[in-house]
Amino acid sequence: MTPTFQDARMTQSAKNRMQNLGFFIFFIIGIWLLTLSFFLYRFIVLFNKLTKGLEVTDLKKVLEKILARGESNTEEIKAIEKRVDLVEEDGKFHIQKVGLVRFNPFKELGGDHSFSLAILDSNNSGIVITSLHTRDRTRVYMKDIKKGESGFELSVEEKKALANAEKSR
Repeated sequence: MTPTFQDARMTQSAKNRMQNLGFFIFFIIGIWLLTLSFFLYRFIVLFNKLTKGLEVTDLKKVLEKILARGESNTEEIKAIEKRVDLVEEDGKFHIQKVGLVRFNPFKELGGDHSFSLAILDSNNSGIVITSLHTRDRTRVYMKDIKKGESGFELSVEEKKALANAEKSR
């Protein structure tokens, strides 16, 4: 049997298809290897970052150290949060609001040498200090403030100082 021209042509076509199929398979395997190489490279870089400065290169030991460090950090963060909460709670009782009003209580004397000073905490509790200045003497008065109210009658200037302090924060 001798191959005819048509048979030879079909054989050449089959060879081309086989070559194309081989090239396609080679191309897919190449892409697959490049992808695996990329992810392996990224894994090695990450591993080197994790083990930087450590003499241990066993992944299990490295991960155990990282987990232990994470647990330690978590405990330290909780302790810091407790401390911050205590400081914030304590800070509510410190001076946070201040209001000052200068005035002249006696029209015959010049200058605003008298003043009312309101000093409050976050609950609007504290004191109002008033100083009345004359040529002969200076008198200083203090009145307690509880939640924005005083047990004593407040002067107009003291009320202004208290209002200024309440607005200051």
